[in-house]
Amino acid sequence: MNTAPLLLIVEDDEAFARTLGRSFERRGYRVLHAPGFEEAADILKDHDPGYAVVDLKLKGNSSGLSCVQLLHAHDPDMLIVVLTGFASIGTAVEAIKLGACQYLAKPSNTDDIEAAFGHVAGNTEVELTNRSTSIKTLEWEHIHAVLAETEFNISEAARRLGMHRRTLARKLEKQRVK
Repeated sequence: MNTAPLLLIVEDDEAFARTLGRSFERRGYRVLHAPGFEEAADILKDHDPGYAVVDLKLKGNSSGLSCVQLLHAHDPDMLIVVLTGFASIGTAVEAIKLGACQYLAKPSNTDDIEAAFGHVAGNTEVELTNRSTSIKTLEWEHIHAVLAETEFNISEAARRLGMHRRTLARKLEKQRVK
């Protein structure tokens, strides 16, 4: 029987998923890949991964948060790390509430993710900052929270924010984390 830890990667970027998967395989993990929610649900019918890496924004503008919820419901002890190029406090809080153990902004490498799996308990020694949040940061976090509420539907988010869809698209393009 294979005792290597089983990792599920839920990522719609095939190249990134393949690279990440190979890196984890070199570290002794068995890796499964699902490009979206439905495929992840199918994998869970036959497999019980102990670890998962979930992209926040999946194909068809669907949210990885629903995958986090699915994975956590399948196994509450599964260690789930959410990766995103669109980090915000709102989605980080929701990911943790839904069962993720960590939330990392892209680019994150295998070392970062594996460290996140090992760091599931809170740390009271984290240094608190005296820096106030800027208006731009608050705006970005509000935009991202509305995007998450609308499951990343740009048109609906723009309507709720009271701005033109193209204006929102431009703001998102400026803030994109690569």
